[in-house]
Amino acid sequence: MKAVCWHGRSDVRVEDVPEPILLNPRDAIVQVTLTAICGSDLHLYDGFVPTMVPGDILGHEFVGRVVEVGSEVKRLQPGDRVVVPFAISCGACSFCESEQWSLCDNSNPNAAIAETLYGYSPAGIYGYSHAFGGYAGGQAEYVRVPYADVGPIRVPDELSDEQAITLADIFPTGYMAAEQANIQPGDVVAVWGCGPVGQMAIKSAYLLGAERVIAIDRIKERLQMARDQAGAEVINREGRDVVETLKQMTAGRGPDVCIDAVGMEAHVGSVLAVVDRIKQAARIETGRPVALREAIQACRKGGVVSLAGVYGGFLDTIPFGAAFNKGLSLKMGQTHVQRYLRPLLERIQRGEIDPSFVITHRLPMEDAPYGYRLFREKADGCVKVVLEPDHNGGAMAQ
Repeated sequence: MKAVCWHGRSDVRVEDVPEPILLNPRDAIVQVTLTAICGSDLHLYDGFVPTMVPGDILGHEFVGRVVEVGSEVKRLQPGDRVVVPFAISCGACSFCESEQWSLCDNSNPNAAIAETLYGYSPAGIYGYSHAFGGYAGGQAEYVRVPYADVGPIRVPDELSDEQAITLADIFPTGYMAAEQANIQPGDVVAVWGCGPVGQMAIKSAYLLGAERVIAIDRIKERLQMARDQAGAEVINREGRDVVETLKQMTAGRGPDVCIDAVGMEAHVGSVLAVVDRIKQAARIETGRPVALREAIQACRKGGVVSLAGVYGGFLDTIPFGAAFNKGLSLKMGQTHVQRYLRPLLERIQRGEIDPSFVITHRLPMEDAPYGYRLFREKADGCVKVVLEPDHNGGAMAQ
């Protein structure tokens, strides 16, 4: 079968690889009908996530049809159309039982690696390095899905693949960022980053009762989408003091909630941001936390800073004194996708939101190297890239 494989920094290739097989009676095999490139995938593409091995299959956002199930799988059967959460969860540990799915104790076979980095291991993740399990990812014609009765849910026929694929990661991630901030009716919410997760955070903030959402970015097409499709007020950060602008827009009070939907690879031209880039390139720090710094500084006293953007390791010069002395609450973590799958699917069915508006480019999977470059460079108005496998001639397809 064909799959998108990592071979080093800025080097992904579509290659022939062996088709997956059932390794455990709780496994299923899913034929992928649509997969996507996530902002988190760019951290792998740019070489900032360790424990990648040349040939690793990328991708953690995919939707498809079940073609084979193990003997202990009860909820799925061949032919079912499913969307699969990016985090792999066993369903039986204390974290899964408390719906903290991305903290599963049992799904990362390489937990010792993650423990070295973080003290404890989170859940395994499809296509996201050997520290997170070394699982083959979803940018492929077929994927092995462990714990198949726990993660995937059936997708009704009336939902398109483009709508369904947002449920694998970006819609739940944006929604969780807003929900964990405890947004109250009338709140002012600021969102850093107008990529796919940022767009979903904006829409989710409104769904949860925010009165105003202010979106910050530097790419005009993303700002236009945030304004026209998501309904936000926008700040183009080029040449502007974002913290001071937010104060002016909130009568000096600051936003009630600040959501960082950027994460470890912020692109800003300030002196401190340049220092961050140098430190990150030298691996002295592993992230460029420009958005996080500004969110802490801008947030009102007693407010909430919620992190949806991914941070992988160590950060410098965080204004933690501001967070402490203003009494801020910080909320963060990999998304507990399974908690949100059905409620958000039902919101789509009721017509409350069509999250597929973020998809700007649909390409054949063979064009994945171009898609990665397009997404990283934010060229041609690119906000979200999805990839369509061919499925011509594969053994499972026959």
